Amino acid sequence: MHPMLNIAIRAARAAGDAIVRQMDRVQDISVQVKSRNDFVTDVDKAAEAIIINTIHTSFPQHAFLGEETGVTGNSDYQWIIDPLDGTTNFLHGYPQFAVSIALRHKGILDQAVVYDPLRQELFTASRGQGAQLNNRRIRVSNQLTLEGALLGTGFPFRDNDILEDYLNTFRAFFPMSSGIRRAGAAALDLAYLACGRLDGFWEFRLNIWDIAAGALLIQEAGGLVGELSGGVNYMDSGNIVAANPKLFKVMLKALRDMPATCQEQV
Repeated sequence: MHPMLNIAIRAARAAGDAIVRQMDRVQDISVQVKSRNDFVTDVDKAAEAIIINTIHTSFPQHAFLGEETGVTGNSDYQWIIDPLDGTTNFLHGYPQFAVSIALRHKGILDQAVVYDPLRQELFTASRGQGAQLNNRRIRVSNQLTLEGALLGTGFPFRDNDILEDYLNTFRAFFPMSSGIRRAGAAALDLAYLACGRLDGFWEFRLNIWDIAAGALLIQEAGGLVGELSGGVNYMDSGNIVAANPKLFKVMLKALRDMPATCQEQV
């Protein structure tokens, strides 16, 4: 195992353990509103501190981009951290949340960890070395068409201005697919796609910490990730579509065939 991945796993497990210990006292946790329907808790902050401290001990020269702490340091190595992806789920006791950690080197994703502390499912990937779930190799599904496909998505709960555009994409996929799931933790959705539990995924305006680890998992599991227009700047735009190579092309075609009213957004 790559030594940097090993440290990321140690950090993710430590943060996950800290998160789970707080589940019985959710009603007492301090909650702050960052923006509409976007919350941060003391648990998020503590988990991020655990991750940064764990990694910093081994790699003191590395930089960090954390959801709660922002950018710190300046290095070719930058860790991208979402300490608790699915905070709203956590606050409601809904068992769908995860720790997400990615490392990029000179702008290229290199290591990835998504850890579900409740199910103790550890998704990992190293560039060029494939993706694993609890140390077993995983691959994206072999679904070739939207007919029969199970898709994941996320509602634009913060951005009412793109609701109609999002609904147009929903209308493009829903009639043909086997079903669409919205679980509320994008990092886990992407990890599920990497191991074949979902066949495809799309969403608008995600943050880089929502995407980074999951994107490498999918790529190392044989899938493709891109913008809804087919471009490659999904880490910047936050607009993302992902699937196995064949279904990826099918999904992009379905998006191109949408009404003209939503072409500008995608």
